[in-house]
Amino acid sequence: MARRSSEQCEIDMTPMIDVVFQLIIFFVVTIKFTTDVNPDIFLEDGKHGETLTQDNMPPSTLEIEVDRRGRISIHNATLTTADLVGILRYRINRHGREFPVLIRADRRARHEEVRKVMDICTGAGIWKLSFLAIQEHKTKSKN
Repeated sequence: MARRSSEQCEIDMTPMIDVVFQLIIFFVVTIKFTTDVNPDIFLEDGKHGETLTQDNMPPSTLEIEVDRRGRISIHNATLTTADLVGILRYRINRHGREFPVLIRADRRARHEEVRKVMDICTGAGIWKLSFLAIQEHKTKSKN
């Protein structure tokens, strides 16, 4: 009986590796690893206000944070008043003056610090200001 020569079968793995790297890049770009809000800010109670969710907020909404020491930040990045003015001017050039601004102020922050942010916004011509508050505190249930 004659022996058959077996040919070796080779698989080109290059396309498979390319697909794997593209999937990794996709997930790295789309997954949000950290939150953009300052976890040290405790909001005031706002039982009777309008409930906001990510679904009913316009994408052009700008959220400005003021912590208890008066530190101004956006996406947890500390800003000076000049930085905030620059960001507002850029947003006005991009979206006009009709984009909503949400001020997320710590309930222990001095009114003077919150008013400074309000004055900067109104000085730039932005009048649509809102404040974020907690609708209800979560209570611990006793078992």
